[in-house]
Amino acid sequence: MPSTHPKLTPIVHSWIKDLTSDGSFLQHCIEQYGSPVNIHNLISFEQNYLRFKRMFHKYGVSNKVFFARKANKCKSFVYAAKEYGFGVDTTSLNEMKDCIAAGLDPEKITVTAAIKNMAILTYAVDNHIPVTLDNEDECQLLQQILEERDLTLAVGFRITGFVHKGEKLYSRFGFDLAKLPVFLRSNLKEAGSYDRLLFRGLHFHLSGYSIDQRISALSQSLDLAEQLLKHGLKTTYIDMGGGILMNYLKHGSEWVEFHETLKNSLLPHNDEITFRKDPLGLVKIDKQIYGEANVYPYYNEVNQDKFVEKIIIGQKEGFPIYHHLKRLQIELRIEPGRSLLEQCGITVAKVAFRKRDIEGRLFVGLEMSRMQLFSSSADFLLDPLFIPIEKKQEENPCEVYFVGTYCLEQELILKRKIQLPQFPQIGDLVCFVNTAGYMMHFYESEAHLIDLAKNLVVEKTHRWEVYEDSEYVTAENVR
Repeated sequence: MPSTHPKLTPIVHSWIKDLTSDGSFLQHCIEQYGSPVNIHNLISFEQNYLRFKRMFHKYGVSNKVFFARKANKCKSFVYAAKEYGFGVDTTSLNEMKDCIAAGLDPEKITVTAAIKNMAILTYAVDNHIPVTLDNEDECQLLQQILEERDLTLAVGFRITGFVHKGEKLYSRFGFDLAKLPVFLRSNLKEAGSYDRLLFRGLHFHLSGYSIDQRISALSQSLDLAEQLLKHGLKTTYIDMGGGILMNYLKHGSEWVEFHETLKNSLLPHNDEITFRKDPLGLVKIDKQIYGEANVYPYYNEVNQDKFVEKIIIGQKEGFPIYHHLKRLQIELRIEPGRSLLEQCGITVAKVAFRKRDIEGRLFVGLEMSRMQLFSSSADFLLDPLFIPIEKKQEENPCEVYFVGTYCLEQELILKRKIQLPQFPQIGDLVCFVNTAGYMMHFYESEAHLIDLAKNLVVEKTHRWEVYEDSEYVTAENVR
């Protein structure tokens, strides 16, 4: 049966190819730990970090890399960050506690939680962890805690209100950069309202993935740093947050073809490529299709270190931005999540049933819920790897929709129709590639009292060894 939709072929790291070539090993993992399982390997984590470090070294830019922990909850990555020499960005009390338990230097921990309550700020103060402040209420609460302990704490200030191409970029987070200088001069001086706060740097995070917007924001942050310096406030760092693109797909042509086919599929008399012609964010009015699919840009030629490089070589007043960073002796910080976890993990699930719906679609039930492979993107647009118990000699491809454990009509693991090389059998495995960044944990849920997926870490010397995340985080294993 010919496929009615384009392929989206994922990039697959050699460790994943090796692991998935041995179906018996993955079957053993499923039998021991249940379905699904999240399987991680740390090889790529260090490789991704070193890409950023080499790029910064090329331009002589002082820098710090902080792993955005919210992207994956496995403690193994925290311990690995410590061993490899970089930091961790935390957004909750428990994330902070994991860093301290791992022995991470407090200067290599940053706190950017959207809500910083008494417990979070008290823990930061007691453990000397610098904090990024978002609003004046946080300043007041932190000042109160510091006064009670007769201490001071290094802080940064998140800023917003950047102008790009004549328009202000909106964010609900941060202080208005136009008003921040007066605020800092008035309040951080001796005997000021927030004199216990020791100004160290500026922080911003832009939604989306625009390089040009980040050049504008970094340029205006440098202007702000120069303005503050005139008033005795030295900016030691500028943190540009995350949103650093990565690339999931082998072929850019497949990405273009998918979008064209998706639009065409929404028109009458054309075959569906998503369940019941789900538009994935596109809008159909009469016979016209408008807008763009609400999905992550899965194919990107400029990604990871190349993405950041494009920003720091961007021009400001006739010189590249990295020139101004060095001139002002400002450290550039980044907080990658997804792009540090590139090729670090897979999610494997077991086939539970096969059935046809009343309109003829073939449903394949997997022992997992859609919330165990879910992000803010309208769909996860990578073809999974199919690992049958028994590989058939003859090719007999079939098109399927993967459905999950929740009792909801919309409980599809993927909204996209997937072609398998043979009719699936109960017990066959399906492997979703490159899921460590945001897909596994960001929205996972124990609805229906279904256990969360086990998080495993694998290593190979002569053969594959598997550990639960909690048992892996020892000095003997994380190297």
